[in-house]
Amino acid sequence: MSKPVVGIIGNSYLIDEKYPAQGSGVINVEAIAEVAQAIPVIIPSLPRCFSTGDLMSSFDGFLFTGGRSNIHPSYYGCEPTEAHGSFDKNRDEVVLPLIQACEKRGKPILGVCRGFQEFNVAFGGTLHPEIRELPGRINHRMPPDGTLEEQFAHRHEVQIIEGSEFERILGSKRILVNSLHGQGIDSAGDRVLIEGFAIDGTPEALLIRDSVGFCLAVQWHPEWNASSDKVSKPLFEEFGNALRLPSN
Repeated sequence: MSKPVVGIIGNSYLIDEKYPAQGSGVINVEAIAEVAQAIPVIIPSLPRCFSTGDLMSSFDGFLFTGGRSNIHPSYYGCEPTEAHGSFDKNRDEVVLPLIQACEKRGKPILGVCRGFQEFNVAFGGTLHPEIRELPGRINHRMPPDGTLEEQFAHRHEVQIIEGSEFERILGSKRILVNSLHGQGIDSAGDRVLIEGFAIDGTPEALLIRDSVGFCLAVQWHPEWNASSDKVSKPLFEEFGNALRLPSN
């Protein structure tokens, strides 16, 4: 039996600060290949190169990755400010209709960090540009210095809702995760069900209610140490299982 093919949403970069490029982290590729047991293919976030229908017919599922850019606030009814950071509207144009199409068709999708926020916006939710400024919230941003191991180290606990899909997958109501984001969910979108919260109340795990297929997203980065971390590994394994279901 041939392996399923997973499209990994890429990000825009400048090589030597001048040459436009598209790419994704190796840890995304390895998580799909080694844990989900699928063939990873990086998709450039360039909407002029293909349609949503082209992607739907070419891939068995999608990983919506993290990235330095943020969703343009016009997609959730806000004016951009300096606090919103940098944007990549090409990626927005690719991912938001693709998430909606996948959910409607039951094609397996997994969102990570920016992808988590994209799931929420795709279903009508809003984002707060700097959650550390909210009363009672902790700083969820990546440490500015240190090795990758230090930056991706576990930073805080997430409390998983009892009886939720995430509890079934992860086998626990309390997990430790890394934290590398500045923005976060303000209001949850239509049918967006939050199933995990950070210790300060920040939403960290969601699914789309009444979806016919695997449609989950997390605010942390499970692709880091995906083959060994006790939280990351079952999440990617479950994604891989969904890719192999006959209905897919």
